[in-house]
Parts: sequence; C-alpha cells; structure tokens
Amino acid sequence: MNSKSFALALCSLSLALPAAAQKIAPVTAKTAAAPSATAAARAEALTTNMTQALGLTPAQQEKVRAINVNSVRNVETARQRYSQEPAKLRGYIDDVSLARLDQLKDVLTPTQFTRYQQKREEKMGIPTLRGSQGTPPPGLPSGRGED
Repeated sequence: MNSKSFALALCSLSLALPAAAQKIAPVTAKTAAAPSATAAARAEALTTNMTQALGLTPAQQEKVRAINVNSVRNVETARQRYSQEPAKLRGYIDDVSLARLDQLKDVLTPTQFTRYQQKREEKMGIPTLRGSQGTPPPGLPSGRGED
C-alpha cells in the first residue's frame, strides 16, 4: 500500500470507526477533555494526509481543515450522545459522512474529488464498475451467462 492510498484510507475510515472503540476507554473525569483534543488531532491528521495525497492548495487546505474539524467533532458528539444506541449512532455517522463528502466536493477540483472517491471506495470495499470486471471470486458466477 502506498502512502497516498494509506492517507485516503485513514481519511475515509477515521470517521466511521465502530462504536465499540468508544467502549475501550470509558470516559472519566481524567479523560473527559481527551475527546476534543483527540478530535482536533484526528482532523489535523486527516487534513495533512489529504493535502499530501491530493496536492491541496493552501486555500483548499484551510477549507478542508474546517470541514474535517466540524465532521470529527460532530462524530465525537454523536458517540457520546448515542453510546447506548448503536443504530442511531451509525445513522448519524453516515449522515455526517455524506455531508462531509458534499462539502469536500465543493472544495476539491473534479480530478481531486474523483481521486479521493476512488481511494475511499477501494478502502471501504465498495465495488466499482472497474472493480467488477475480471475474474470473480471462487464460487461466484462470472456474470457472462455461463452459470
């Protein structure tokens, strides 16, 4: 895996971490301030990775940073609010992710956004038209009418 694909994978997956990760370190008086510090660090890491992988301009970098900070904070807030309701949490995270994609589409060039989407889809395991061509996994029909 090259550094560009790793950076985009980190970007796309960091917002969709399972709620189970929240349960690993219960919030206590000592760790109550940690989520916002962690959220800021995560947003900064996302921005840095996207800057390197997509060649963002300084103006794009600032807009992407603001989008990332807002999205990560919204997810962290949802994790705290819906920690006992995984279905609601998943739905909220999906909504934040879609809103983030819409915002990124307005900031990135069409080429940058296409590149971002391709890497994101690869890392999330979303099949694409290009990915569906070729030899299917064992046990699955080829789709060529030869069942």
